[in-house]
Amino acid sequence: MKTVYLDNNATTRTAPEVVEAMLPFFSELYGNASSMHSFGGQVGKHLARAREQVAALIGAHPAEIIFTSCGTESNNAAIMGTLYSYPEKKHIVICRVEHPAVLNVGHHLQARGYRVTELGVDRQGKLNLDELRASLKEDTALVSIMAANNETGVLFPIDEIAAIAKERGIPFHTDAVQAVGKIPMDMSRSPIDLLSLSGHKLHAPKGIGALYLRKGTKFSPFMIGGHQEGGRRGGTENVPYIVGLGRAAEFVTDHMEEENTRVRALRDRLETELIQRIPNTLINGDPLNRLPNTSNISFEYIEGESILMLLNEEGICASSGSACTSGSLQPSHVLRAMGVPFTAAHGSVRFSLSIYNTDADVDHVIKVMPPIIERIREMSPFWKDYQAGKPPSSFLTGGDVEHHVHG
Repeated sequence: MKTVYLDNNATTRTAPEVVEAMLPFFSELYGNASSMHSFGGQVGKHLARAREQVAALIGAHPAEIIFTSCGTESNNAAIMGTLYSYPEKKHIVICRVEHPAVLNVGHHLQARGYRVTELGVDRQGKLNLDELRASLKEDTALVSIMAANNETGVLFPIDEIAAIAKERGIPFHTDAVQAVGKIPMDMSRSPIDLLSLSGHKLHAPKGIGALYLRKGTKFSPFMIGGHQEGGRRGGTENVPYIVGLGRAAEFVTDHMEEENTRVRALRDRLETELIQRIPNTLINGDPLNRLPNTSNISFEYIEGESILMLLNEEGICASSGSACTSGSLQPSHVLRAMGVPFTAAHGSVRFSLSIYNTDADVDHVIKVMPPIIERIREMSPFWKDYQAGKPPSSFLTGGDVEHHVHG
């Protein structure tokens, strides 16, 4: 059975071009770049080249790129490194729909005496910028808002948000893990101070990421060790993966137009056909202002886990939300924050495409999805209640849909 992989927001295929670029650094050029001898020292030029490639992807200067192990480390380094630099300030602002790599850092800080404001979003997953302005305080150390939501693909106006923070002298960080490589980004024209990215979201391998740190931005190292990364992140450089990230940066740059044309068209056709063929189906998020590859669809009155299991039997890989929160029986925190009804949030599926997807992949999903949904609904007491005009069961209207803002 052919695998139809539509879970690219969880991870992407490592591009063959990237693997090829990495291979010599496992067996031939395996020296430590920090060594005094020339065998290790020759690796340094390849690190410098990779730094230039990543910087070019986001319109940054190479010296502003710090290599990390992943997006989660980049987020932690950005947040904690900024807080270390402003020890007298005990307030940060994040968003309620952030990835756990930011949201849970907020919870961690809150347990240690920080005040954390979690901004809400509307039904389309968009921020209220007036609420953002009102949340900023004299002791706000950092504003951290994602560039694109990993579950819905909704894009945030990060340049505008950064400008609002800058007016108050507050650093701004964005988790751009899902955005980098899919949409153009140019730090030379942006007021963003810190930006996180991750290799395995843009056809590099897992285990490599980067943090953009604007020149002049106050920052204290989160990873303490040697002199690597200009003293900003200790630890022996992961040369093969850094080289791979550099090559991936070039790869996604070369394919970004395709991402925003052919891949977007595939995504749109998938949505249009499913909505037309399956009743009680809705798209979650801003239908226009979102990533070109992402579709979050709710099939009402059923559970997403059942959909994913039957899709898996057909060789289709999709998700019900973030891979970092899979296994939870609760609906997505993102959809709950958006106010998506419980009857729909439980039956949400995220399809996320890449340049490796084809028309045949989409055709297969369109073919198998209607009978899968019909089969599950035939067994669903919630669907039967809906058809009979009865209110949904207490399971679907439980009190855990409440939202809480900490500020």
